[in-house]
Amino acid sequence: MSAPVTAPVAPEQPVRAGAHPAWRRAGRVLLDATATTVVVLVAWVALLAVLDVSPYVGKGPAEVWEYLVSDPDALENRTEVLALLGRTLTDASIGFVTGMTTALLLAAAMVLSRTAEGAIMPVAMLFRSVPLIALAPVIVLLVGRGVASVAVMSGIVVLFPALVTIVLGLRSASPQMRDVVTVLGGGPRTVLRLVQLPAALPAVFAAVRISVPGAITGALIAEWLATGGGIGYGVVSAVGRAQNTKVWALVVVVTVASLVLYTLAQLLEQWVLSRFGPAAGRA
Repeated sequence: MSAPVTAPVAPEQPVRAGAHPAWRRAGRVLLDATATTVVVLVAWVALLAVLDVSPYVGKGPAEVWEYLVSDPDALENRTEVLALLGRTLTDASIGFVTGMTTALLLAAAMVLSRTAEGAIMPVAMLFRSVPLIALAPVIVLLVGRGVASVAVMSGIVVLFPALVTIVLGLRSASPQMRDVVTVLGGGPRTVLRLVQLPAALPAVFAAVRISVPGAITGALIAEWLATGGGIGYGVVSAVGRAQNTKVWALVVVVTVASLVLYTLAQLLEQWVLSRFGPAAGRA
């Protein structure tokens, strides 16, 4: 009896699926940032024209470019603006770390204890509902005009939206996964660490994206009302001296910085979630 004839099997060829999904997502983030920049520039020029703003007051992209790049005094102008920006970003980072750390700790406490939630949420709502300008004199009296006032004011802006977002993320964890850890002898803190925190990663990064521009806004307010430094005070000082081009340059620089930091937060989110998020390992 002759042996069955089998057709030769061709070696497997690697499947070419194009770019890695992470790279595609990063490309979309950068494309969105570019589109946002273009839209803002077009809207800037269009609004100045439609509203017929006086050239003495309203400065366009060309005037800001000249002030920062092509004027004879551009180097001096740029040095001053970047120094103010560095101070504002430092203040914003202090507020961001303070607000996000506090939000994470409070969110964990609220998830672990309903009593803690009943005590924390009304106070957070109070800080959110009262305008920061009204709270600023009290904050200055309590902590002074230094780094502490920046941490408190900027942290307040960051705290409430980050807290609500993170709590919702922690509570989105699968009940079945929580039950598995509980059956195996894990307590509420173990469930929080092993189940709820990984499930809340998308919410945490959503809070980060919200908090980045919020921290810069809080820093600007603190500089204006308390510390007397950075872009927050620089804008007020330039307005008082009728240095309108400088005002626009400061606003443009801090806006660009906010957009860059927001985009970096998105890229970091894509990288972390692709490795440690709920859908990690899926193509």
